[in-house]
Amino acid sequence: MSIIVSAMGQGLLWSILGIGLFLTFRVLDFPDMTVEGSFPLGACVSVAAITRGVDPVLSLLLAFGAGMLAGLATGLLYTKGKVPVLLAGILVMTALYSVNQHILGRANLSLLNQPNLFNNTFLKSLPPYFDSVLVGTGAIIVIAILLMWFLQTNLGQAFIATGDNEIMAQSLGIHTDFEKNMGLMVANGLVGLAGGLIAQNNGYADVNQGIGVIVIGLAAIIIGEVVFGELTLNQRLVATVLGSILYRFVLLIVLGLGFGDVDLKLISAVVLAIMLMVPTVEAKVRLQHALKKGLGQEVENHE
Repeated sequence: MSIIVSAMGQGLLWSILGIGLFLTFRVLDFPDMTVEGSFPLGACVSVAAITRGVDPVLSLLLAFGAGMLAGLATGLLYTKGKVPVLLAGILVMTALYSVNQHILGRANLSLLNQPNLFNNTFLKSLPPYFDSVLVGTGAIIVIAILLMWFLQTNLGQAFIATGDNEIMAQSLGIHTDFEKNMGLMVANGLVGLAGGLIAQNNGYADVNQGIGVIVIGLAAIIIGEVVFGELTLNQRLVATVLGSILYRFVLLIVLGLGFGDVDLKLISAVVLAIMLMVPTVEAKVRLQHALKKGLGQEVENHE
């Protein structure tokens, strides 16, 4: 039971990363590599702030703000510097590795004997791992409500239009460069927030913990899309959260088969590859079925 609750809690916390990626990859249509730098940036900022006496909740706001600055850097490189999309994210991601080292003052930093969001009196009184479920659920509800409201505003609709068809959006008078920068800031702010929350939950921050997180976020998005099919934009946000939880259960099953922690990155990549291939395989099966059905009807009519 504890393992299941733990998987749910981790899925909820990591789904914040998935939602941030969803905004850039799916809504804005921007393949943003910054997340592998903004995730550990949020973790390092949060942990470093706590060790310097900052309140754990306030440290999460600082992590969110740091992530927004990382997203802005990528946005400016792309919109103003005309640096190619992928390269802009990679440049910022690479630069943040050194920034994170300076923030921590070392490669990793522990929260041992330090206060954090998960060791307050109330959460410690809960059964094992229920603290992450409660915190994750609360964070997701707040984030989902705010995003659903934002996407219904004129600014949010302009953001969606920029991702759907940038040329058409410009013809309607939308400042697409502004929308891209704003989207990257919000998305990486959420990624930084996820980094801060997960660092507090794990009890430490490490400059290398961003390696491969983009695969984890994409897995949540793709699994949600494959499992739940055609959905509205708001429903896809919820599907991303559920996809993140399902992904954790997949990892749980795989680990139960005897694989070790060292295989998690490989497993993550394999799971994502399979999920990406599922729609293509389904389309081919439907096409073959339709052709066979059409051929059968043609034979019947000929007879």
